[in-house]
Amino acid sequence: MRVAITGTTGQLGGRLRSLAEDAASEGLTLLACGRDLMDLAVPGTMATALDALKPDVVISCAAYTAVDAAEDERDRAFAINGTAPGLLGEACARRDIRVVHISTDYVFDGRGARPYRPTDPTGPTGVYGASKLAGEEALLAALPTASIVRVGWLYDRDGKNFLNTMLRLSSERTELSVVDDQLGCPTHVGDFAEDLLDWVRLGSIDPLETSGIHHYGHAGITSWHGFASAILAERAPQVRINAVPTSAFPTKAVRPGYSKLQEAGFFERLGRAPISWKEALDRCMRAKFDTHSPA
Repeated sequence: MRVAITGTTGQLGGRLRSLAEDAASEGLTLLACGRDLMDLAVPGTMATALDALKPDVVISCAAYTAVDAAEDERDRAFAINGTAPGLLGEACARRDIRVVHISTDYVFDGRGARPYRPTDPTGPTGVYGASKLAGEEALLAALPTASIVRVGWLYDRDGKNFLNTMLRLSSERTELSVVDDQLGCPTHVGDFAEDLLDWVRLGSIDPLETSGIHHYGHAGITSWHGFASAILAERAPQVRINAVPTSAFPTKAVRPGYSKLQEAGFFERLGRAPISWKEALDRCMRAKFDTHSPA
């Protein structure tokens, strides 16, 4: 099965590409579909890229992800996140290509008190979330069998993300301040990438099992402060981590106060239980500081 991956310079797309050798041994050919082949801001490149790569499935990771900048670049955010997924869906529908599209917890207003289910009412508070929601709707309108997987709080052992920011700052300072009134679930990109490939395999057996909107994540919930404390517990226990409110770090875009996603349905379809966010973090940290670990 040929699987094209967009957004290959991002965390998730890059991780998926790194799994190419193992995936090949299990019958999956992972194909990089970078911006040089498919530029979401240039609709004409979609058909050209699909015809060149001839995939059976597209994992759509590419997106406009600058949450605060989106408030000033609404048209660009909506063109890439809102319009392009629908055009990709149309192009794939004409070629009988399946799509797994990655979306976000920012489609919700963040005022929930329990994990968000895929069927819960949406209500994005910023341009980024609104543009991603528009993309979900456009894709499903063009390709009703598409699979949309929402996820939040992504991090990995490499790249620019919260985990590496905390590790860097802890080497420079003796005290940090991290917000404790935003709740969600840290999600390890390494686990997500591997589970996505299993999701693609499931969809090849029964597309109806994976079609529609689904939520991904690890078990459990924490705050950014709790996440930072877990990251530095062993690597920098001498650093003091102060809990502060969101108001201490004003941003142009409003962040959800609560964005834990209900992941149970995703894993029920895969036939296994999710691991906890702490277990995923432990695996990621071992991999980061032990080159013999594959996580």
